[in-house]
Amino acid sequence: MAKMKTHKGSAKRFKKTGTGKVKRGRSYTSHLFANKTTKAKRHLRKASLVSSGDYKRIRHMITYMK
Repeated sequence: MAKMKTHKGSAKRFKKTGTGKVKRGRSYTSHLFANKTTKAKRHLRKASLVSSGDYKRIRHMITYMK
């Protein structure tokens, strides 16, 4: 059986943490910052973890990532 290939689009968007969880960037960070509060913009800078439902799908796409 052939090896699974890493999904390159996912590999650019997700990173694995030391404990094996998957980290993701936040959306809504590209434009229209005048309408967002300072607090909202500050929270958008921080990465967050992928939800459990999405984790099941994403782990197959980034199988070989360290």
